[in-house]
Amino acid sequence: MPAPDLPRYRLHLDASLTEARPVPLAREQVNYLLNVLRLKDGDEVLAFNGRDGEWVAALVAAGRKQADLKPLRQVRPQTPQPDLHYLFAPLKYARLDYMAQKAVEMGAGLLQPVLTRHTQVSRLNLDRLKANAIEAAEQCGILALPEIRPELSLEAALSALEPERLLVFCDEETEHDSPVATLAAAKPGPLALLIGPEGGFDEAERKRVLGRPNTLRISLGPRILRADTAAVAALALLQATLGDWPQGKN
Repeated sequence: MPAPDLPRYRLHLDASLTEARPVPLAREQVNYLLNVLRLKDGDEVLAFNGRDGEWVAALVAAGRKQADLKPLRQVRPQTPQPDLHYLFAPLKYARLDYMAQKAVEMGAGLLQPVLTRHTQVSRLNLDRLKANAIEAAEQCGILALPEIRPELSLEAALSALEPERLLVFCDEETEHDSPVATLAAAKPGPLALLIGPEGGFDEAERKRVLGRPNTLRISLGPRILRADTAAVAALALLQATLGDWPQGKN
């Protein structure tokens, strides 16, 4: 069956999406559609808000600085938020942007910054983190945006996890056993992934993590990986063994 002929451009909106109810666009969205993409009145784009599915919407332009989007028809129903919590030590600037985008692309349903002894950044711009999550969702056809929580200490982040949620702990100090075999032997269920800072966890932090029941320690191989690289590698391993890849879900 051929793919449907749908618009190429995709835009996240904060407003509710219902048929024929125009949604005013923010100034930067108007500039993007009219001046960057050079769309014209009546051109169609895809719109989503993380709640109401995906819609084909027509551009209703009013000059060069104002425009609405008029939802025409829903083309995809809303999908549930992925049940994968991603816990990570914040990085600096562009590398944090990259890591947030890739985590969303790889199916993280919650982004939880965690402060550790060797964390490079102690305060985060959560609006920037959200903007990167939205950008990844726009570009990759994702409907369910992740929840983004303020930074927590390692101890508080561990305490916030439900007891039944398996925490996969990527530890450079563990033996280089096959992470695929280790994960494949685990019981399926709700998942969380913990990636540490560039300097790793200190011994007290490592003991605190390993002291949590329902925690599984894995190795990411014999090479030292940067934290943003480790995030992509670990999320791929997790999705391929315990996540939604085997079931073929979106």
